[in-house]
Amino acid sequence: MPPEPKKKLLIIGHNWPEPSTTAAGQRMLQLLTAFTEKGFQIFFGSTATKTEYACDLSLFDVTEVAIRLNDSGFDLLVKQLRPDLVIFDRFMVEEQFGWRVAENVPNALRILNTEDLHSLRHYRETAIKKQEPFDTGHWLASDMAKREMASIFRSDLTLVVSDVERQLLVDRVGVPQTHILHLPFMLPPLIENEINGWTPFGARRGFVCFGNGRHAPNVDAIVQLKTTLWPDIRKQLPQATLSVYGAYLPQHVQQFHNETEGFLVKGWVDDLDAVLQKARINLAPLRFGAGIKGKFINAMQNGLPSVTTPIGAEGMHDQLPWAGHIAKDDGDFIKVAVQLYNDKPQWQLAQQNGVAIINKLYPTKNLKAALFDKIAALTQDLAEHRAQNFIGQLLQHQSLAATKFMGKWIEEKNKGR
Repeated sequence: MPPEPKKKLLIIGHNWPEPSTTAAGQRMLQLLTAFTEKGFQIFFGSTATKTEYACDLSLFDVTEVAIRLNDSGFDLLVKQLRPDLVIFDRFMVEEQFGWRVAENVPNALRILNTEDLHSLRHYRETAIKKQEPFDTGHWLASDMAKREMASIFRSDLTLVVSDVERQLLVDRVGVPQTHILHLPFMLPPLIENEINGWTPFGARRGFVCFGNGRHAPNVDAIVQLKTTLWPDIRKQLPQATLSVYGAYLPQHVQQFHNETEGFLVKGWVDDLDAVLQKARINLAPLRFGAGIKGKFINAMQNGLPSVTTPIGAEGMHDQLPWAGHIAKDDGDFIKVAVQLYNDKPQWQLAQQNGVAIINKLYPTKNLKAALFDKIAALTQDLAEHRAQNFIGQLLQHQSLAATKFMGKWIEEKNKGR
């Protein structure tokens, strides 16, 4: 008997994956690897422009496809591909292409990959700038939240990286539990030989802060360090330095570089692991954000304790002790950063906590199994699954009509240029 044809997966990315610069890129790589190992034939397209940091998808046996916004050529493409699954990377992509997929390949399973709840992160940033407390009702009243929730309801399945966000969607928004899968980073276990090879406490020097400069929470954290936190840490540790790493750091952050203050803005680094192996403490005073943070995974994978905030650690460690310290305010942040830098036993315990978090909460084998079990169950009875989500059906009907005609109007307008 001839072998069964491979199932087809089409991923429409918000960006081309950059695993060396963003946690979102690392997660997308994990998804690509999981579906490749499962035997899927994978196609990837994005309307974004590739950057120098975009990875070579052919290394993962992924076929790149050309897509454009408001272009009926996508309809022909998706009809020819006839994918079994379509993953929309972020809700904005589902808004742009979801109706076309629903119309042209209605039997394809539509999956929304959130990375984080974009509207939640955006609202938290607004609240910080206005010096207002976070309010769930005000978040959901925002236009962006309404758009994102509509996208979630329209999708057959939504992947969320944070269990905090899963609970918000189920308990506060009313999304059916059957339509959400908590799927955090899928990571290999940290094994004894690897741990024994980490640079020991006494051979490490200095603090680090790292993250993509196009991500507003990262830039805000660097500003907080420069203006509020680092001066007091430096007073107590006059020989210590803080090195700031990341792609796309904005000009005003680059201008923070000051060797006299020990504040060193170094920008992009090709081998981040090597940097993290030499540092003693990771500082991440995140005041807003959502999802889970790849910077802490990177730190834990290199035996590097982190001092952060409740927002920074949100959704990342369940009930397990944190791999460092979660500061309740600026004074606590400064105090513990200095303590942890000098206290070898406390530092080693934080390092061990990181190992436990990685190995207990992010096991790639278990998480992949949960993903494909869910997909198999939905595929088996997709019509019934959709019938249980009347709000999604309603939104799909209304959105398809409205977005379809807007898209066609824009397409015709573009033809006249």
